[in-house]
Amino acid sequence: MISLERPSVLPILAVILLATPLTDHALAQVSAEGTFDVESNLRAGAAKVDITPEDVKDYEVVGHRRKVTGVRDPLRAGVLILDDGETKAAIVTTDLINAYQPLVERVRERIEAETGVPAANIMVTASHNHSGPSFDPDTDYGRGLIDKLGAAAKEAAGRMRTVSVGYGLDEIDFSINRRGVINGRAVVRLNPDGPNDPRVKVLRFDDGESLTPMAVLMHAVCHPCFFTWGDKGSGPYPQGFPMMSADFPGNAQTFVEDVYGGKTSALFVQGCGGDIRPNLPGYPYRCADEADMQWASRDLGSAVIRALAKSVTREELRKRETFYPIRVASEIVTLPGKEEPVEAELMAMKIGPFLLLSMPGEPMVEFGFKIEEAIADRAIPIVVGYANGGIGYIATADSYEVGGYEPKMSPLLPEAEAVILSALGQLADRVVGDVFESFSKHPKDVKKRQAEEKARQGAGGTEKP
Repeated sequence: MISLERPSVLPILAVILLATPLTDHALAQVSAEGTFDVESNLRAGAAKVDITPEDVKDYEVVGHRRKVTGVRDPLRAGVLILDDGETKAAIVTTDLINAYQPLVERVRERIEAETGVPAANIMVTASHNHSGPSFDPDTDYGRGLIDKLGAAAKEAAGRMRTVSVGYGLDEIDFSINRRGVINGRAVVRLNPDGPNDPRVKVLRFDDGESLTPMAVLMHAVCHPCFFTWGDKGSGPYPQGFPMMSADFPGNAQTFVEDVYGGKTSALFVQGCGGDIRPNLPGYPYRCADEADMQWASRDLGSAVIRALAKSVTREELRKRETFYPIRVASEIVTLPGKEEPVEAELMAMKIGPFLLLSMPGEPMVEFGFKIEEAIADRAIPIVVGYANGGIGYIATADSYEVGGYEPKMSPLLPEAEAVILSALGQLADRVVGDVFESFSKHPKDVKKRQAEEKARQGAGGTEKP
């Protein structure tokens, strides 16, 4: 008698699975408990610290200078430390207006002493917050800030664990270009047709113990000037919001951390936001109120959360690397200036496939697009402004033809653009590793690379061309 029962497929599947060499990387998925395997050479640790001044009565904030009488929300800094087994690096983020050169020098020195991360491999950034304090290393606040950043770095170094890195993209809708061209000259206006970059780029560092990332690095493009001067016809704050604040980057970081129950550290890096500002109509703009701040901080925070959530689905986990080499290169370039040459530190930091390229000032948004086009598919670029110093506006060469605030206020000549783009391209060549000289084993090439790195680290993170 012939049986009509279907044969079990389990033995067949077992044979197939045993005969097929599938790696954890190929089978990456989240368990029912929300854990997933992490196979990686990369270790990371992060910590945050409150950097709000203690006494803010009649305190003058910078950006759009004004006196404040209290604190709406705390200012914070974050430290992310990375170690690939051979090279250590760190990223420092602050809710300040600039990465002041004295701050950069002292922070690098302190973090190297506390953690062993070479000063040359530390990127110090600012959100460009217009509602926070200045920095003077000889004040109580300045000295306290360095102490706090050193302590945060030590804490981050004590939290190191093996991680993999996820990447996600989303968008915000509160940013807008602030330049228009009429009759051949630039005017100040909210210009929805002008160049803008609403993308939000997000890196998440996971140890796989849960669906909560160990740390988040979030990147967006917009001036944090919601709470600054408004026009005289717009209440309730025509003279600017009367309290200190971390503006939308600080509030968005808090939003992300709250979503994860305070169990992650969110850090913000600013992009090429020199000519991008909040879309607050007025004459020409108005100061924000609480509704505006909720709009922006929750818009950015939600974009980050969406990107984070998608990046741990099983399809995205399968895309993650298992090897994340860290490579860092930096250089002080001499830029043509209106009154005198201007020295600027440029940096390239590659973490696996992710390439951070930084400038020490306020680059206009087109810089980001041009750099990304030049990098093509060699790496995933994240272009950072307001890092490792502060030289003011970095305007495109074309902008000088029509004038306007940014090229007028810049200390640079139009020719500076070509120098910056060329130098960043060369730094990218050194860290991406697909240019022959960057990986050649020929003794002359090896000796040259070693000499360059020795000079860079000996200069505290920079070298002359």
